[in-house]
Amino acid sequence: MDRRLLAIYLNDHLAGSTAGVELARRARGNNRGTPYHDPLQQTATEIAEDRAALLDVMRRLGVGRDPVKEWAGWLAEKGGRLKRNGRLTGYSPLSRVVELEVLALGVEGKRSLWRALQRSVGGDPLLDGVDLEELLRRADRQRRRLEQLRVSAADEAFGGPA
Repeated sequence: MDRRLLAIYLNDHLAGSTAGVELARRARGNNRGTPYHDPLQQTATEIAEDRAALLDVMRRLGVGRDPVKEWAGWLAEKGGRLKRNGRLTGYSPLSRVVELEVLALGVEGKRSLWRALQRSVGGDPLLDGVDLEELLRRADRQRRRLEQLRVSAADEAFGGPA
């Protein structure tokens, strides 16, 4: 195994998880008082926990953090706020759809991360106590939850089934 490539890969996912935590928190805040808030609260909490699990894996494997990549992930999420949403200012139904789709894409990437780690370093004694299978199952649950929310948001935004 090439530890250098693994370090790059893990830091790329750390950057993505940094953006994901920020986006999940923003989506939760933008949906206070709506049926989307509680599931987004759960999702935001879990994404933050998953980021902590990734940091734990990196620490156990002796992989240092790349602050430039982390900063880039944070900045990318902030830049995503500039996307046009059909309103001059403020949150729109399109904003919700896009946030949910981006979160779902991030969770899909995280599922791939946990799967890749299972195959490549899952048996490494340094990872004893890290339940990659449970992290994968949680990502599957997050993906299903986000898909339900995304479909509802798209229906509301674009006039789909009631």
